[in-house]
Amino acid sequence: MRMTAMTSLERVLTTLGHQEPDRVPLFLLVTMHGARELGLSLRDYFAHAEYVAEGQLRMAHKYQNDCLYALFYAALEVEAWGGEVILSDDGPANAGEPMIRKPEDMRTLKAPVVETSPVLGRVLDAIRQMRARSEDAMPIIGVVIAPFSLPVMQLGFEQYLTWMYERPDLVKQLLQINAEFAVAWANAQLDAGATAICYFDPVASTTVVSREQYLDFDHRLSKDVIARIKGPVATHVASGRCMPLLDDFAQTGALAVAVSIEEDLALMKQKVAGRVSLLGNLNGIEMRRWTEAEAEAAVKAALAAAGRGGGFILADNHGEIPFQVPETTLMAISEAVQRWGQYPLDWVSNER
Repeated sequence: MRMTAMTSLERVLTTLGHQEPDRVPLFLLVTMHGARELGLSLRDYFAHAEYVAEGQLRMAHKYQNDCLYALFYAALEVEAWGGEVILSDDGPANAGEPMIRKPEDMRTLKAPVVETSPVLGRVLDAIRQMRARSEDAMPIIGVVIAPFSLPVMQLGFEQYLTWMYERPDLVKQLLQINAEFAVAWANAQLDAGATAICYFDPVASTTVVSREQYLDFDHRLSKDVIARIKGPVATHVASGRCMPLLDDFAQTGALAVAVSIEEDLALMKQKVAGRVSLLGNLNGIEMRRWTEAEAEAAVKAALAAAGRGGGFILADNHGEIPFQVPETTLMAISEAVQRWGQYPLDWVSNER
């Protein structure tokens, strides 16, 4: 027997409590599709808080999504620090030339003041509008780039990895500056009305660095940052591998971890069941070419691997669905969740 339908917030809180809600929650993390819905260019869309709020509300209604997503684009954070941002007509904005050119520049770097930053203020305004228009039934997900991952945009990827070996003292000083900013930025979003924080930390992934490097540079730092964030936190490694880090992430205080399509979702669920919830793991790159039948099959595979017993939110594995993914595919994903994601997932036992 199916239970009475829950609100999105009730659904998410139930699954984070490792119990089965009415259906598997869906986090369809579309950041750019709202612009198309409103008939706007991406440049105009992200220039106005009211456009982003409206786009997110329309996307949630259209696809029966279980969250509103406050991510504009990742490079927005480095933009707030005074860094260059390159806008695009068909994809997310990217960081331009690194803002830190010499190791010594890290000694005098100062973080932006969240309360006086125009670009950060635009995000906060969008969150306030989403909260005012959605009341408390819909989770709003704020976003911060983890202190360990922000230097990719501040220094450039190659330079960052080089200085991690050659100047670890200065890198750790930069990470501490970033940590103070991350805490302030996360808590400002929560104060504005965000329900939880997505803590993007792709450099922590074992796709990028070893577990030993993660433990040396990031683990204690993230544990301290997450402890000072005044709301729930989910760690996201943006499609990178993280199987060896699941216990480490749990120790930081993260309630959920977003996982990669490149790892065994069922095995990961088994490893953390009852301790940490999982988000994942639809392939956002392949999603651009999926037929409706392939979208449904991918949804079913993820639900079968991790849906039983709660503790699972269906999402893409990168945290940002490409602008090129067609609406028909997004709708097919949504419809598949409505059809196959209703608890209890009896069909899983029948098909296995």
